[in-house]
Amino acid sequence: MKIGFIGLGNMAKAMIGGMLETGIATKEDIIGSAKTQATRDAVCAKWGIETFADNRLVAGCADVLVLAVKPQFFAEVLPEIKEEIKKDTLILSIAAGKSTEEIEKLLGKKYRIARCMPNTPALVGEGCSAVCFNEEVSAKEKELCMKLLGSFGMAEEIPEKLFDAFTGISGSSPAFVFMFMEALADGGVAAGLPRKQAYAFAAQAVMGSAKLMLETGKHPGELKDMVCSPGGTTIEGVHVLEEKGLRGIVMDAVKATVEKSKNM
Repeated sequence: MKIGFIGLGNMAKAMIGGMLETGIATKEDIIGSAKTQATRDAVCAKWGIETFADNRLVAGCADVLVLAVKPQFFAEVLPEIKEEIKKDTLILSIAAGKSTEEIEKLLGKKYRIARCMPNTPALVGEGCSAVCFNEEVSAKEKELCMKLLGSFGMAEEIPEKLFDAFTGISGSSPAFVFMFMEALADGGVAAGLPRKQAYAFAAQAVMGSAKLMLETGKHPGELKDMVCSPGGTTIEGVHVLEEKGLRGIVMDAVKATVEKSKNM
């Protein structure tokens, strides 16, 4: 099986790294294309895969074709490669805001299409990906796709109509979490901690909290209550966050990203 990548940006690199590290694919199984020689050379040097300047060469060889270019370039790239794609190729798009129907229209005919939205923690093997499929994709191909996506984190199938919501809660939310961690660290620095330690403590607290929720299956409110001792320090901080409207601000941020995704 040959896995081809059109575009070799950060998400493509995360996917390639995950597939190779988990042994789902070998370097001989993967090829890719990118505009710049510097990008092609860097990917080739790191993983030893074969790279090309011509997208059509990759499209013509791939059994699984990953569309990893920015959505604004789809109107240029897809017409360029559509005559090269084999009829039984599984096409996996990771472009934000591009529906399976839009991809079909740009390709001009029916193909097996999976639409995926990964997030940046995929770069360290902890991604969260949503995926949906058009009616051409078989159960076996769905299984293959989920296996590939699972090589760099968790992956879940959802209806395509929920992709905008997923963008808000998972695709964009790492940026919100990073802002929260930065603010936590700034608070620590204000209290006298060295910045390097403050960042490390904040990051570990967020990672540990997320793991605790996932592994215990407890409601986040219950876990919050476990930290808040009567008359203690934590409940004082929680009071300030409630007073300043943390929940509403976060919900508004998610809503804004969902609306932007719908209008892309």
